Amino acid sequence: MNRRSFTGVRGVTGARSLTEARGPGGFTGPPGAADGLVRLRLDIGYDGTGFAGWARQPGQRTVQGDIEDGLMRVTRLSAVRLTVAGRTDAGVHARAQVAHVDLPDDVVLGGLARRLNGVLDRSVRITGLGPAPAGFDARFSALSRRYLYRISDAPYGAAPLRRHDTYAIPRPLDADRMRHAALHLIGEHDFAAFCRRREFSTTRRTLLRLDVSRDPEGVIIADVEADAFCHSMVRGLVGSLVAVGEGRKGADWPGEVLARGMRDPAVTVAPAHGLTLIEIRYPPDTDLATRAAETRKVRVPTTPSG
Repeated sequence: MNRRSFTGVRGVTGARSLTEARGPGGFTGPPGAADGLVRLRLDIGYDGTGFAGWARQPGQRTVQGDIEDGLMRVTRLSAVRLTVAGRTDAGVHARAQVAHVDLPDDVVLGGLARRLNGVLDRSVRITGLGPAPAGFDARFSALSRRYLYRISDAPYGAAPLRRHDTYAIPRPLDADRMRHAALHLIGEHDFAAFCRRREFSTTRRTLLRLDVSRDPEGVIIADVEADAFCHSMVRGLVGSLVAVGEGRKGADWPGEVLARGMRDPAVTVAPAHGLTLIEIRYPPDTDLATRAAETRKVRVPTTPSG
């Protein structure tokens, strides 16, 4: 993971010190934020067990809500808004989530990560924070998102210390059959069969990686990477592979479901808690703005009103 400095000024290409920018009180941000604002990149890890997902929801505890509330508290601002690389569902974890936020350029950045971690619950940690490079957009500049899904098929279930991030199936799974079945899903496809459709949004994605293996402790790991994911896509893919691993379906079945382009009731969406976001990949700083513009053309929903 490309970590950003906790002070907000070291290790970021083109970043100026606070005193170079506006004196000890503020920092003039790179292009990407509006005039008078500085755009910050946040690297974030969280245990999703107690959250209703990333996105802020009325009456629910969410990761976005906790971090935005924490930022408002330490900066004394009345409102802040995070933009995230990938919204995670309720119960999904992250080791390397990325977000950005635009703050007034007179906000003191020194020690901001330390102050923010000081008010956040320990289930959420800011692992890096600093001025974003020019053109950076946490969501639209991203090249890919990568997740790991953990499954224990040991007869005793998941190891006690991993029970919150490992799906336990007390029946033997054939990891080799699952690996073979995964090959039929790689590439650019319409993944409507494994997604929850959203009005005016595309379900076409490029699946770059879907590897299935056992780690040294015997846990099955599904390593999944795509340019982007639609809602419940990873968990739907894993659920189809589990059916193959159990012997209920043949190795060609997930590919057949994909080709039909519609939800199959035989595909069980795997539980959220086995899933962890582990990496967001971005292009070189010089290509961030171009990548964001290209992605917006494809990902931004088009409504009848335009």
